[in-house]
Amino acid sequence: MDEQKLLERITIDPRIYDGKPIIRGRRLAVEHVLGMLAAGDAVDDLLEVYDWLEADDVRACLVYARRHIA
Repeated sequence: MDEQKLLERITIDPRIYDGKPIIRGRRLAVEHVLGMLAAGDAVDDLLEVYDWLEADDVRACLVYARRHIA
């Protein structure tokens, strides 16, 4: 999946977490996923804990972060 398609998974809704970027309109913030990865959690662990989460959602968080610090 190309980066633009991945980024479509990241949404912003002012009613959820004060407009922080979230994954597919759900109550899981990009920063939370990045924090779990930084803490050493494996992608497979995240996918198990959040049964609706997909590997492409995690990749979308990484692309989003890279684009915002570039």
